[in-house]
Amino acid sequence: MSTTEKLAKPINQPHVFKGIVVSAAMDKTRIVLVSHSIKHPKYNKRYQMSHRYPAHDAKNEYQIGDQVVIRETRPLSRTKRWQIIGKVTKEK
Repeated sequence: MSTTEKLAKPINQPHVFKGIVVSAAMDKTRIVLVSHSIKHPKYNKRYQMSHRYPAHDAKNEYQIGDQVVIRETRPLSRTKRWQIIGKVTKEK
């Protein structure tokens, strides 16, 4: 198996994350908190890591507490490199 076959995602596809909007103070920008669980290599304990991403919201339609999906995009400002695609739908 070559190294190109071991890649998790195709090279040209943008990253996509799910997160929660934690700030809506800026115009056309929302801060999205993305959390994931990591297993410690030595102690085998799981712990939470999180990162806050400034994401573009052109219509100002998402508010604090909304679960959204963000996608990597071209640089829109000094810190914004993410764009909100839509809300997370709850499956029953």
